[in-house]
Amino acid sequence: MSSSLSFSLPRWLGLSQFHLAYKRLLLPVVLIAFIVTERTREMTVNTLSDAFWAVSCYVAFTLAIYHYASLWMGRKHRLVALYDNSRHYQVLFAALLGALPGCGGAIIVTTQFVSGRVGFGAVVAVLTATMGDAAFLLLAAKPEVGLGVIVLGVVVGCLTGWLVNALHRDDFLRPQMTRWTSAHEKLSAVASNSVEKKALNLQGAFWKWLLIPATFVALLGSFQVDLNAAFSLPEMGIEWLGAIFMVLSMLLWAMTKDINDYESAVSEDNKLRASHPLQKAAQDTNFVSAWVVVAFMGFELVTYFSGADLGSWLGNWGVYMPQMGLMVGLLPGCGPQILVTSLYLSGAVPMSAQLANAISNDGDALFPAIAMAPKAALVATFYSAIPAFIVGYGYYFLVESSVF
Repeated sequence: MSSSLSFSLPRWLGLSQFHLAYKRLLLPVVLIAFIVTERTREMTVNTLSDAFWAVSCYVAFTLAIYHYASLWMGRKHRLVALYDNSRHYQVLFAALLGALPGCGGAIIVTTQFVSGRVGFGAVVAVLTATMGDAAFLLLAAKPEVGLGVIVLGVVVGCLTGWLVNALHRDDFLRPQMTRWTSAHEKLSAVASNSVEKKALNLQGAFWKWLLIPATFVALLGSFQVDLNAAFSLPEMGIEWLGAIFMVLSMLLWAMTKDINDYESAVSEDNKLRASHPLQKAAQDTNFVSAWVVVAFMGFELVTYFSGADLGSWLGNWGVYMPQMGLMVGLLPGCGPQILVTSLYLSGAVPMSAQLANAISNDGDALFPAIAMAPKAALVATFYSAIPAFIVGYGYYFLVESSVF
């Protein structure tokens, strides 16, 4: 008789020898654990409800409009064609592409730099102007602030790109052409197994049916309407409904992709070009929501268990806050940047940190840049950090500090 025993779980669970096939499942499982635990139940339900009604619904609505508009504008390709003609205007159009919420515009410019269609100044401009998926969150929660930050990013991106053009040639640090998998090829990848495909379809169906009614409820809540009374729900009814919807969306998100490395953890999921706009909006919404939930729950849990006011504690960092925002912005991927924006929306970090992060943030575009032109990516990121430092500390000393 063997002295060792092995145990294998059913294949349909996606588990073998205790190996979790979808590591993202840790998030909804932890959320459910906090809900069933009496001590943390009320705090968790309220936090998840706020995240769903006040953030996810508006993000989904904003993303749906964006993806429908992109579908219409994508047929013309006017901006992409225009920046091929002039070194000076390349920077302007690259900054405008970077200003588009999400990472698509920035990925276009970084990949075309390698192919020789745009210069290095355009790469710096687009990486400076882009805010990645965090732009969706800021536009949905505070549209006037979001638009202001986007406009600022375009201006700073143009100025930085033109300055780089004055210092360097267009082919500065451009690598020799080799065979590489383009970002466009990567974006055409789809889920490879039936579980992921079903989860993707359910993601789209979830937001297809919830988008309009959920946005309506979110708007009523924004106008301080007592939703439980308005819909004749019991006490905490709308809060429980929001928490359930959030957990369901996180379960669907968790089953669409495994976490294999840093990039797969902090980058939005790959999407088919031919996917319906609502399908794309659903995938992006759940990705943004996951990082919002991590930020909101982390903030509340630290406050709850430590008894400390995390917002006041971070506020004591004062002059170091813009530097914190800048340093997080240097990390590739949109996940860490969504964390900073979530903390800004909750009042835990000041506008100076948000501005420094928005300008230094390169989003998912940094991953193909690192893969195809690592030296150019490193230098471009360094160049984008300089205006981020200037803007972040400029705002801090002019508005937030009592120095002036």
